Amino acid sequence: MSDFTLHELQCFAAVVSTGGFQSAATALHRSHPAVFAAVAKLERQLNLNLLDRSGYRVQATAAGQSFLQRAQSLLREMESLQAHAAQLAMGEESVLRVVIGDVCPRPSMLALLSRFFATCPVTRLDLHFEAIDGPQERLLDDDADLILHHVDKSDPRLEWLALGEIAFVPVVASGFLPFPPSRDITPDQMRSFTQCVIRNTATHSARRSYFLIEGAHQCTVADLLMKKEIILHGMGWGHLPQFLIDAELGDGRLHAITGDYLPGSVVELVAARRRDRPHGPVANRLWAFIQHHAQQWQQNPVA
Repeated sequence: MSDFTLHELQCFAAVVSTGGFQSAATALHRSHPAVFAAVAKLERQLNLNLLDRSGYRVQATAAGQSFLQRAQSLLREMESLQAHAAQLAMGEESVLRVVIGDVCPRPSMLALLSRFFATCPVTRLDLHFEAIDGPQERLLDDDADLILHHVDKSDPRLEWLALGEIAFVPVVASGFLPFPPSRDITPDQMRSFTQCVIRNTATHSARRSYFLIEGAHQCTVADLLMKKEIILHGMGWGHLPQFLIDAELGDGRLHAITGDYLPGSVVELVAARRRDRPHGPVANRLWAFIQHHAQQWQQNPVA
């Protein structure tokens, strides 16, 4: 048996994952003949039929599936080594792209970022604000180095630092409802009132709905501060983060209608970045800086 190469393993794994030689070639940025030849050579070297080519979609044989399962750990280690080498080759980044999501308390986070970047005169902060699914979409599109939002923590491409929990509360302005606010208000009762919602800045991710009441008229705004003003002026109702409305709840300008039927929610605020991408020295220092302050944030995210 001759020695096989990592290139041949990559081609084989890509054919299995994409279901064809042409699609594998596109994914690997190689030609169709090069991928076909690499897999054929691997099969000859191993004296195994790794692929079943009889169907419309190429599939691994039982032997191929078993071989690929063992090979995956080697391929992952190679990717990790390549990322580490790229990281070692990096100098100080000229730009670091950070996205703050709509659930993040901005004053305290901006103060933290300001303190950090004051120590990095060579690196410019490219700061963006996104809502709903926008932050995670930008991260997965390689359009951000770090986001401060909530993420799908089960996604193996991501690593994250917990920063605290943000409670979202359904609220109405004083006098908005023709009946007294209570814990027993149902979605059916609220359907006839305008619901103020945040515009999702994601462009191609699967859209998720948060707190929407089907059939209710909606007023769409760009951010939480505008949403708060709309609700305060009696032009709609909606869910707002507790940290943004403590004063108004305290003085009676807003009333929580949290109950069994409108329970609100709690989301976990995190700092997140790609686990499967190399990070430069400034990005790693920022990660360590946030990690250092994470315990303080978990205790009081709006301090």
